[in-house]
Amino acid sequence: MGIFDKGVKKTNLNFFQKLGRVFTAKSRVDDNVLDALEEALLSSDMGVDTTLKLLDNIQDRVEKDKYVDMEELTAIIRDEISNLMGPDTPVEPFDFSKKPYVMLVVGVNGVGKTTTIGKMAAMLKAQGKKVVIGAADTFRAAAVDQLVIWAERAGVDIVKQPTGADPAAVAYDSVKAAVARDADVVLIDTAGRLHNRIDLMNELTKIRNVCAKVVPDAPHDVMLVLDASTGQNAFVQAREFSRATKVTSLAITKIDGSAKGGVVVGITDQFKVPVKYLGIGEGIDDLKVFDKKEFVEALFQMEDLEK
Repeated sequence: MGIFDKGVKKTNLNFFQKLGRVFTAKSRVDDNVLDALEEALLSSDMGVDTTLKLLDNIQDRVEKDKYVDMEELTAIIRDEISNLMGPDTPVEPFDFSKKPYVMLVVGVNGVGKTTTIGKMAAMLKAQGKKVVIGAADTFRAAAVDQLVIWAERAGVDIVKQPTGADPAAVAYDSVKAAVARDADVVLIDTAGRLHNRIDLMNELTKIRNVCAKVVPDAPHDVMLVLDASTGQNAFVQAREFSRATKVTSLAITKIDGSAKGGVVVGITDQFKVPVKYLGIGEGIDDLKVFDKKEFVEALFQMEDLEK
């Protein structure tokens, strides 16, 4: 079993069951098959724009090449989805030539932002890297408490201040501490609020500026965490955060509990931002570096239909 099979199995079954019911006993790709394909893509929450783009590309190839059976149609769909998702080469999550590498982690409350930070810290620690976590979501005591627990589990340092403290001050202290302790990576948690984009923009801008005072080219990455199970809400969040700050990477969580794995395809296509991680479970090791080729192969694992 590949590392992404667990994460996308529900999407895989939902997609092929819908398509397979219509394709059975047909000898060619007709309007009914294309309609079923559209429904399957939309139900996986790939998004309307990406779905229409895929359908146009697939229909052009079907008409040109006269593919007729399910296996050949599946190969076309796989190729076209892969083409929309950018280069085959996986994106390296961290550039360790930059020391410390400063990552801001953004996202609304409840998407798994704090746990993603904890899992990244554990993964980095296992690689022998020195990590500092900055608990800059100072508006929720629970967020800081949860991050402290994850830092202890991962065995890494954490910088925090009392509830209500200035998030930028925590970010500044975190980067300063990382420099002083010769850390490789700083992971800074930020407040998960989206009720007022102007406030969010101002806060993130301030955090970025104070990081740059310590490390001139920081932050090196602004990672947006999205919950796959929220479907179209994930697109809304990606749009709003992209307007508020320059999002440079994505982590998509809870993919294992949802039949909406198409979110990964749609958001990658629409926002042209690379996915660095997928969250596929609750365990500390259930965060996987994203590999597009492996993800697409898991999405189209045909033997799952027989189980």
